[in-house]
Amino acid sequence: MRKLLKSKKALSPVVAAIILIAVTVAVSIAVAAWMGSLTIGFMETTELTITDLDFTIGDVSTGRIVVHVTNSGTSSFTVDRIRVNGEIDSTWSSGTSDTMAPSTSETFTITQTVAAGNKYAVTLYKIDGTMVGAYTDTA
Repeated sequence: MRKLLKSKKALSPVVAAIILIAVTVAVSIAVAAWMGSLTIGFMETTELTITDLDFTIGDVSTGRIVVHVTNSGTSSFTVDRIRVNGEIDSTWSSGTSDTMAPSTSETFTITQTVAAGNKYAVTLYKIDGTMVGAYTDTA
């Protein structure tokens, strides 16, 4: 019986522990790389900073609200809708483009009736309906 037990070949506990640690480290590196690649897409942010509103007092044909904005996020986006005091405004235009790259500035001009002393809340939205910036000021 002694000969039978001595002739068996097996790994020593030290070698087994080293192999187990190596496999654990390799799997954890693979999982970390996979999670890192997933989070890159989630880290892109869309944020518009409205820096100022300029008002031109007037009726629906001469009144203007000029919205000064900066894309302070990390991804480009297109401004699709502008709301003024909760109402969707269809008469607006941009200085150069509706699509804003990161770290760029733009102006949007809204044509509508503007009365002195009234508060105006301006909100900008992306194509998918996400709000990207809001600002309130008094004319």
